[in-house]
Amino acid sequence: MPRAFTPKVITANALLEGDVIYLTAQDTWTRDLSEAALLTDEADAQLRLLDAAKQVDLVVGVYLADAVAGENGPEPTHFREEFRRTGPSNYFHGKQELSPSSV
Repeated sequence: MPRAFTPKVITANALLEGDVIYLTAQDTWTRDLSEAALLTDEADAQLRLLDAAKQVDLVVGVYLADAVAGENGPEPTHFREEFRRTGPSNYFHGKQELSPSSV
């Protein structure tokens, strides 16, 4: 028995910057998950995913991610997507330089 379709957002990484981005209802990309289109129809989600994946000059790693409707827009349902949305868990350490003895 097939699983019921759960709401999704289309997510990817920006090709040049590597930032996590989401597809909006207007078929543009945003870095803000709350602006993403929440897709509730499986056929529509698959078609939009195919169209998004064709934008190889803008994005890489396009896929559907589970989400739910939240107070301020879509919210992730899996910790992986929450981690991607909030960014790296470390802070900038500055340029790492090699010591003369390690060269």
